[in-house]
Amino acid sequence: MGFHVTVERTDDGGYIARNGRGAEIRFGTSEGTDFTPVELLLAALGGCNIVTVEPLTAQRGHRLTRLAADLTAEKLKPNTLGTITMTYDVVLPEGDAEAEPVFRAVAERVHEKYCTVSTALREQTTVDVEIPETLPS
Repeated sequence: MGFHVTVERTDDGGYIARNGRGAEIRFGTSEGTDFTPVELLLAALGGCNIVTVEPLTAQRGHRLTRLAADLTAEKLKPNTLGTITMTYDVVLPEGDAEAEPVFRAVAERVHEKYCTVSTALREQTTVDVEIPETLPS
C-alpha cells in the first residue's frame, strides 16, 4: 500500500496538503495558522495510534466510552524535537473489569508494532529529497 500527498504554497502565503482522495488540510509556519508542520506530525502520531487501538479493543469486546490522546513535544533546537509524549485520555465502559488490561496491552502493542507513524519515528525512516536537475523559469 502506497501513500501520496502533494504540498504547495498557496496565494495567501499559507500551505496546503492534498491526498489522492481529494481531502485537504491547510497549514503554515506560525501560531497564527490552523496547524504548523510539527503539530501535523503530532496529529499523525496520535491519530495513527488511536485509529488502530479503537478497532482492536472493540474486536475484543471492550468498546471504550472515550478514546483520545494528548501529544506534546518541545523544540530543543530550531530543527530538533525533544521527546514526544502521548498521553491517552480514556474512559472505560462502565462495569467492564477486563477493559483496562485489554486497553493497556493493545495500546502498548499498537505503539510498538502496528502504528506506522510510531515505527517511522522510532526507526528513523530514510527520507530521500529529489531536486530536478533543470527547473523551469
